[in-house]
Amino acid sequence: MITATLLTGRASPLPGSGALSGIVKTPPDRPLALGREGLEGDEQADRRVHGGIEKAMHHYPFDHYAAWRNELGPLPPLLTPGGFGENISTTSLTESTVAVGDVFRLGTAILQVSQGRQPCWKLNRRFDVPDMARLVQQTGRTGWYYRVLQPGVVRSGDRLELIDRTAPDWTLRRLWQALYVDRLNLRELAGIAALDVLAEGWRKYAVRRLESGRVEDWSNRLDGTA
Repeated sequence: MITATLLTGRASPLPGSGALSGIVKTPPDRPLALGREGLEGDEQADRRVHGGIEKAMHHYPFDHYAAWRNELGPLPPLLTPGGFGENISTTSLTESTVAVGDVFRLGTAILQVSQGRQPCWKLNRRFDVPDMARLVQQTGRTGWYYRVLQPGVVRSGDRLELIDRTAPDWTLRRLWQALYVDRLNLRELAGIAALDVLAEGWRKYAVRRLESGRVEDWSNRLDGTA
C-alpha cells in the first residue's frame, strides 16, 4: 500500500529574493478539500507559471531525498518531506514507474498525472544552492503534477491507489529523456505532440521543436532571480 503525506503552504517571502513563494510546505493537521485547482489552504505566489488546473497538485518522491543528501549533505529542506514544494510525498513511486495519464484515487478524489515538473530558480533560493534547479532538471528527479478529475476530501495517511493507465509507455522518465537529453529526436517529439493526455503546454514544446528544429532557452527559468 502506498501512503501519501499531504503538504500545503502559504505564499511568503523567499530568502535572498524580493519574490513571494509558496514553496515551503508543511503537513496539515486536518482533512482538506481538494478542488480542480488544488488543496484548500495551499497557495502559489506566481500564478503565471505555478498552479492552475494542469498543475493542481505536485508530487515529489521521498525516495529521492537520500540521493540528494548524499550529493549535497544534510541541508534543512532535505530532512523532511516538503523540501521541493510538493503537495504529495510518497515512497515507491518514481518518474521511472509513473506515466503521464496514470489515474489515482486519493481519499474521495480522483487525480490524473498531467506532466512532469519544470524546475525553476526558486529552488536555488530554497536550498541555497546556486544551480539546484539545473541539478533537478539534469538528474530527472523532478517530480510531477496532477490534474483533478474528481474533487473530494483528502488527508495525510490516505492511500494513493493506481486505478487506470491510459498511456503506460509514456513514463515521466521517457518524457524527461526526450525533452532534456535526446532533445531533437523527431520520432519522440512527434509522439509527445500527439499525446493528448499530456498537458497542452508540454505538447507545444514538442510542436515548436518539430517546426523550428531548435530547443528553447531555459536560462531564465533555471537561473532567473526576479
